[in-house]
Amino acid sequence: MTVHRIEPADERHAAAIAAIYANAAETSPATFDIEGKPEEWWREEIARADAAKGHVTIVALDDDETVLGYAKSGMYMERPAYDTTCLTSVYVAENGRGRGTGGALYDELLARLDQTPAVKLAVAGIAEPNEASIRLHLGKGFTYVGTFTGVGTKFGRTWDVSWYQRALGHSA
Repeated sequence: MTVHRIEPADERHAAAIAAIYANAAETSPATFDIEGKPEEWWREEIARADAAKGHVTIVALDDDETVLGYAKSGMYMERPAYDTTCLTSVYVAENGRGRGTGGALYDELLARLDQTPAVKLAVAGIAEPNEASIRLHLGKGFTYVGTFTGVGTKFGRTWDVSWYQRALGHSA
């Protein structure tokens, strides 16, 4: 199976997105949440999407409409001066890994953001070590800007988070 198509997420995808995120929260440092968010939270998050502000969630689907992963961009910080910066993330289901799903999702997400005048910069935090995510971000034009050391604690240990940024196409 390969990625059949990428489209904006809607309520039909909320359960699958919730499951993908819960798996990441419970088994990896990819997010510093320690448990997933309920399906209803994801329904509301998807409904709040505002593409004009660079706040979108998209899904990768295989031939039978199974959600292979999702990419999301949204508010970086809740302060108006940061409104031109969006935080990005990609999460891929077990059955979507090793198939180019993350790269395809990021290509689509960044293409959409490149056409969104309201946002100038995409940022992403990566809990270290995570060579696959670093390669993905560097390959999509992100540059390394710094590391917060010992910034998170999960699974009984502290984690460093490296930060990456990418100027968006209309602002370069």
